[in-house]
Amino acid sequence: MLPIERRNEILSKLMLDGRVIVSDLSVQYNVTEETIRRDLEKLEKDGLAKKTYGGAVRNDNLNVDLPYTIRKQTNVEGKKYIAELIGKLIEDGDKVLLDSSTTALYTMKSIYNRNELTVITNSVEMLMDAPLKNDWRIISTGGSFSQTSLSLTGSRAEEVIASYYADKAVISCKGIDMDHGLTDTSDQNSEVKKAFMKSARTVIVGVDSTKFDKTSFVRFSDFNNVDVVVTDKDPGEGWKTFFENRGIKLYY
Repeated sequence: MLPIERRNEILSKLMLDGRVIVSDLSVQYNVTEETIRRDLEKLEKDGLAKKTYGGAVRNDNLNVDLPYTIRKQTNVEGKKYIAELIGKLIEDGDKVLLDSSTTALYTMKSIYNRNELTVITNSVEMLMDAPLKNDWRIISTGGSFSQTSLSLTGSRAEEVIASYYADKAVISCKGIDMDHGLTDTSDQNSEVKKAFMKSARTVIVGVDSTKFDKTSFVRFSDFNNVDVVVTDKDPGEGWKTFFENRGIKLYY
């Protein structure tokens, strides 16, 4: 196994379990404890882990953009639940914008039984995983490829998105806060999300409960541009009142 493959597996375990132990990893991968410590040092340097005595714990910093393959494995049940709720809002014949979030990927999987859909996306994995249905039209935004997020971004992607007007846009975010709005980790992803929101009649934000009252690095929208919020748990009375006062529908 290559060192990068081992580190990705260790990172995946960190995201799922919250912590790892050097001695356990040394036995699992049949390498020295010093090798595992170097792996953890690299993950810490990348902002993905925090070293502790005898191991490491997950870094929950919302300003760190985790690799897509790792994000895809975190909170899977919560994302699937959110995706199923979003899927119920999408009807036959809809034209739908889906961003490159793992929540949007699960949303596409939840609407395989819909007919005559047009899906516009900047997600490379979604393009590869799209159902082979003759009545579906799949449109790629094009743009600059990001290996970390498996997405297409940049001015080319934004221009393509702006040339369409869809029924619904499904986006996610790294943080949702009453004062700071919707935030994400990078300018590139944020600009694409802005373009999606401008090009849709109804904007649906799918965000899991851990992102509430959190902020990431780049603010890309206030709540005036949001029509629906879908999450996996009751966000509390304060948030429900906040959404109600702004005419935003909430599903959980």
